[in-house]
Amino acid sequence: MNVGASQATSVPSLTLRIALTALLPFGLGYFLSYLFRAVNAVVAPDLVAELKLDAGQLGFLTAAYLLAFSLFQLPLGVLLDRYGPRRVQAALLGVSALGALLFSFGQDALSLTLARALIGLGFAGGLMSSLKAVVVWVPEARRALASAGVMSLGAIGLMVSTAPMQWAVAAVGWRTAFVALAAMTAVVALILLLVVPRPDTTAEPQPLGQQIRSVAKIMADPAFVRLAPMLGLSAGTHIAIQTLWAGPWWRDMGGLDAAGVGQRLFLMAAAFFVGILSTGALVDRLNRRGISTLDILLGFLAVFFTAQVLIVLQIAVLPAWLAFGMLGQVAVLAFPWLAGYFGAHLSGRANSSMNLMIFVTAFAVQWAIGGIIDQYPRTPSGGFPPEAYRMAFGLFLGVQVAGLLFYLPVHGRLRARGKAMA
Repeated sequence: MNVGASQATSVPSLTLRIALTALLPFGLGYFLSYLFRAVNAVVAPDLVAELKLDAGQLGFLTAAYLLAFSLFQLPLGVLLDRYGPRRVQAALLGVSALGALLFSFGQDALSLTLARALIGLGFAGGLMSSLKAVVVWVPEARRALASAGVMSLGAIGLMVSTAPMQWAVAAVGWRTAFVALAAMTAVVALILLLVVPRPDTTAEPQPLGQQIRSVAKIMADPAFVRLAPMLGLSAGTHIAIQTLWAGPWWRDMGGLDAAGVGQRLFLMAAAFFVGILSTGALVDRLNRRGISTLDILLGFLAVFFTAQVLIVLQIAVLPAWLAFGMLGQVAVLAFPWLAGYFGAHLSGRANSSMNLMIFVTAFAVQWAIGGIIDQYPRTPSGGFPPEAYRMAFGLFLGVQVAGLLFYLPVHGRLRARGKAMA
């Protein structure tokens, strides 16, 4: 985002006060966003047992979060520009709190799906509102550090959604746990309203129609067309699996009980946390040595795809799952490249457009995996057979590789364009 000189000089320095009052409240919202995004991987056995859900129903109701999240991305940008991240994020968190409360009372697949969609709608601004706050309150030279700090809270939320959430569900039940999560979300909404400094906008509001037209132009650009399948499929498949299907996999393929599943998911979430912090630092260092971000991204994706091959073949499964968790979101490394390619005036819309592609893909993959698994008979214990997971995970690995092959013919040209921009 470009701001005028007078606006730029008004941006405060990154002090402890700014970090605590202007950034931490948004980080707490992003923490909850990831916690809710992944919590169904832990509570899935309870939902299946209590409400007699099949894999397709479980996949769709969990993915409803991702669908509502995705569909709200376009109007979200307009709201953030017009009203500022403080008010928008507080209002959206109120919606999520209501959704979590309704989820705790759900009695069938339909009511749970609608409540889950409401939760996803409320967390649609988790990352984008945080990045907007970073632009408003942090000088440009420190924004990368501030953004990494906020995103690391999301990774912590993913960790809390695993073994700690498993313990809470075992102690009080999944319904009471969701009531507690609803209360926590409402508290964070109040903190945003009462603590974050004002004013919190830096740009004139933009009409929705104009934004949609500019987004359509971005999505039609040849670079976006080639990159979107590779980035959307890799990151979307990672979200779909880590936030739901990894839990049942460890139960059925790893033979673990609920506590063991929670521990494995915690380790994967910890790997995700390490990945967020380390891959960005590595890209920064290699960029200074003249190595293109797009080259680095391809290297990370090669390891990510290899990890999935090992998972499908059940070879070195724990290291493979840790690599899967660590590298599943390396697609975000391309966001700064996209910003440079499309220019500062379109950078936000370019990134939100790619974010839209990632989460639409995540919704489709999460639902589709459930549909594929449902084509196989249940095991005597009520779980899903190994061939069901191999087919579902293997199929989407093949789709990801196809996305990579679609991109590769233009890699050299886009890499050269990136060096010219630098």
